[in-house]
Amino acid sequence: MFTIYNFAVQLSALFLELIALFHPKIKLFVNGRKGVLSYLQKNIAKGDQIIWIHTASLGEFEQGLPIIEQLKKDYPAYRILVTFFSPSGYEVKKNTAAADMVTYLPMDTPKNAKKFLDIVDPKLVIFVKYEIWPNYLKTLGHQKIPTILISALFKDNQIYFKGLGGFMRKALGNFTHIFVQDSKSIALLSGIGIKNTDISGDTRFDRVIEILHRDNSLKFMEEFKNNTQTLVAGSTWPEDEAILVPYINSSEFPLKFVLAPHNIKLEHINKLRASINKKTVLFSEIENKDLTDYEVLIVDTIGLLTKIYSYADISYVGGGFATGLHNTLEPAVHGIPVIIGPNFKGFKEAEDLVIKGGILVVKSKMEFNTLINELLADLKYLSKTGNINGTYVSENKGASVQIMTYIRTLL
Repeated sequence: MFTIYNFAVQLSALFLELIALFHPKIKLFVNGRKGVLSYLQKNIAKGDQIIWIHTASLGEFEQGLPIIEQLKKDYPAYRILVTFFSPSGYEVKKNTAAADMVTYLPMDTPKNAKKFLDIVDPKLVIFVKYEIWPNYLKTLGHQKIPTILISALFKDNQIYFKGLGGFMRKALGNFTHIFVQDSKSIALLSGIGIKNTDISGDTRFDRVIEILHRDNSLKFMEEFKNNTQTLVAGSTWPEDEAILVPYINSSEFPLKFVLAPHNIKLEHINKLRASINKKTVLFSEIENKDLTDYEVLIVDTIGLLTKIYSYADISYVGGGFATGLHNTLEPAVHGIPVIIGPNFKGFKEAEDLVIKGGILVVKSKMEFNTLINELLADLKYLSKTGNINGTYVSENKGASVQIMTYIRTLL
């Protein structure tokens, strides 16, 4: 199977080269990897002590950030290298101050793995959640470099637990230690002979808890909100907006709306704005405007949503009607109700909070309309629902402390 895997990786690389001619995101994926090894050779000096953290994309980077920040604080003599698999992570965080170097991860071939590790020579390696690359892990195992997996979540339908998953099981066996989110993951790993595990929970809880302790004030939001109840809809897709806009247009409650679309391209923003019949302003045009006069704010930029959630009385998180649910913990930490679409399976915190009643699921425009009206008409219901979310986040913090305690035995 390993031979077949390596052939498939090589074939995928050739296929992606072809697709890159026609697809801008794939072009970033392909071209971004071409200069990685030479970049590292230029930027790593002999004697540098490197800690390498690999993440798939932006979400996993945020998941690993509490550990990255603590490593920077506790081990200032080490340099932090962060690698990404996806352009959507790399392009947003390539200039982050959290790391000393940020690159793509070269494709998982035996040759790339050896070259990469010969250059970097890491003293510690951390993979986040789902990133299992057999050739890198095999080489790390051969070189006896301490390698840990954090915030991992395993399901019984994954290849590791199938008959043909032997080579992937061997890959898992190269981890020095695996920190998982739940007891089911422990049981699954134990069933395939992997015992070097601990339940730590999810480092994302520590990440969002930090949000409460920083300055989230935004002058434009204070002016726009103007002591009025506000619904913030984050990371919305057109399918979400088809649920939200009819309510915005018909609602008679004194409620303000903030929409932060996933797609902020001008064409989409203009189309969204044109669909709304209430007085609407874009973030890009708020200067010198009296924001108290507007009912809808469309955020046509990135990087503000986390702070904007702190002004919400009710939140809606997009993706549940489209490609996949976005981050529900960022609004939940503020102790407010979170509304999502029906496609949330596989997102553990959403599954948990749906059961507990803090996250509320809607499947249609009618259900959304009814739910918002119920929350606004019954402030005790609104408060109780939000408190469920805030309590859940608080009760699940602490993964970073446990992981760092183990890391200190390795460095």
